[in-house]
Amino acid sequence: MYTLNTPILLTSSLLVALTFGPASTVTGKGPLKVFILAGQSNMEGHAKTETFKYLGDDPKTLPLLQKMQSKEGKPHVCAGAWISYLTGPTGAHGEGFGQLTAGYGARRKPSEDGGKIGPEFTFGITMDEAFDEDVLIIKTAWGGKSLFYDFRPPSAPKYEQSKNDQERNRNRPENAGQYYRLMMEHVKFVLSDIARICPNHEMQEGYELAGFVWFQGFNDMVNRNAYPEPSKDSSANRFAEYTQNLAHLIRDVRHDLNAPDMPFVIGVMGVGGKQPNEKNAEFRAAMTATAEIADLRGTVIPVQTADFWDDSLAAIDEKRGKVRQMRYLLRTQNKNHANKDGNMTAKQQQDFVAQYESQLITEAERQKWERGASNAGYHYLGCAKTFAVMGEAFANAILAQRQK
Repeated sequence: MYTLNTPILLTSSLLVALTFGPASTVTGKGPLKVFILAGQSNMEGHAKTETFKYLGDDPKTLPLLQKMQSKEGKPHVCAGAWISYLTGPTGAHGEGFGQLTAGYGARRKPSEDGGKIGPEFTFGITMDEAFDEDVLIIKTAWGGKSLFYDFRPPSAPKYEQSKNDQERNRNRPENAGQYYRLMMEHVKFVLSDIARICPNHEMQEGYELAGFVWFQGFNDMVNRNAYPEPSKDSSANRFAEYTQNLAHLIRDVRHDLNAPDMPFVIGVMGVGGKQPNEKNAEFRAAMTATAEIADLRGTVIPVQTADFWDDSLAAIDEKRGKVRQMRYLLRTQNKNHANKDGNMTAKQQQDFVAQYESQLITEAERQKWERGASNAGYHYLGCAKTFAVMGEAFANAILAQRQK
């Protein structure tokens, strides 16, 4: 463990040696392949490992499940992939690290297995298979963080507090970009002593910064303060500033790590699937547009995560929402429902809701939900199948880019 104020001192000659490495190495494999994963709660990952079995229900994802766990159902431990994961609540950031396996998703305590996965698990499995060299994933992710403020990159225009922010004394300009700085500080800290994470690594083997995955966006998408509604006669994308800030982040990351050609994947927000509402569609367009900026074109790859949304689980979740609504209507004695006079006991309300649920949700749907889902819609329903296919897709996008 380390404090986030630990100074990182790398001379230019050492940085070059670490980045490119010698032609021949101690192991003979070649430079370590380093991948950086960053973002907010969906990069953290809220898919419980109990939902792994759901992948086996689909012949298309059964082969991926077989890579994720043994025949006995134990999570796979990568022989050649390692991870350092910086996360945790404000003021209590910490690191979890070791050989890559399940459990490096969202964590209450940074150093303890959280029983969940994000994209990192199958991303690492895919990269471990693809390279003879060892693989290191450096993941930095925190729930509820924005690009316009928390991850604001250094080259973006100076953050200006809105009137609403001033009234609530939040989003102070001097703290803008705090999580960008935490991310970069941690990456440099890990790279200054790789053997701390990868015990077999020798410094003379070197490393290659082989790719970056950005998976974030929900807090920006729902913020009307940062992205006000345009006038009715405007055709401009409300989230155009996100496009530019993400471009700044890509350029700054490449500059700060001396990796000008590092492939960069954007995990485009896909909550809700392939038929998004107007706001979601506009935000997805803004994310995707970053890859079309002239100096980034060809090295930035948007991956549409809507392709991995599980419509069948979402349909069940919609019914579950109706059950929750009924529970609320009874509790609040809604005038249009059964407890309008307030005479129902708590037990009677419970029985009424149970009966309503049994008529709305079939036993097969209930079992499917228990096998495949473990969280809310904004976390892709906590579905391991979704996060597994997503992580594999992020890895394959980088691999395809490297072959060009």
